[in-house]
Amino acid sequence: MENRVQEIIEQQVLTVAKAVEDKIDDEIAALEKLDLDDIEVLRERRLQQMKKMAEKRSRWVSLGHGEYSEIFSEKDFFSIVKASDRVICHFYRENWPCKVVDKHLGILAKQHIETRFIKIQAEKSPFLAEKLKIVVLPTIALIKNAKVDDYVVGFDELGGSDDFSTEELEERLSRNQVIFFEGESSMKPSKPQTRNVRHGSKSHDSDSE
Repeated sequence: MENRVQEIIEQQVLTVAKAVEDKIDDEIAALEKLDLDDIEVLRERRLQQMKKMAEKRSRWVSLGHGEYSEIFSEKDFFSIVKASDRVICHFYRENWPCKVVDKHLGILAKQHIETRFIKIQAEKSPFLAEKLKIVVLPTIALIKNAKVDDYVVGFDELGGSDDFSTEELEERLSRNQVIFFEGESSMKPSKPQTRNVRHGSKSHDSDSE
């Protein structure tokens, strides 16, 4: 019986290996058919892609991407969400849970230059806190195209305690595509809670642990 199982496993391995080998052979054959003009076209296309990405990165850096920075006025908040397509904003107060979030967002800001990472003290931004219905602190607002797409409220979605990893927070933020995550998320996107942040009304503030 064991010999039969071993034979089946070996056969499956050989089948997979053959499929991979065939695919590589096809790719090599396709490359061999390319003439110098084709190669030059591919090279030029790649150079253009690299140039566009360099321009994007330069623009992101000029907007403050790549850093986790604190803002001190609601006016700055509205300017930032209009300037950057993707913004992660931590509404905080001076407590331990918010310091935990600061640590992780500081790391992610450097890894995800495509997104602007900011923090604002909720108690000093009452208009904004009421407009965006900020009640529990910490709350992370996930903003795309000047609209709040979703929130990460407290630590409930991160295991319910403060010992979650940076990678766990990264995966959660990526579900709404507010950052580009190289890993494949196994979770489905959360139902959006879109809230336009271009205009406003009144305000109030939040609670915490």
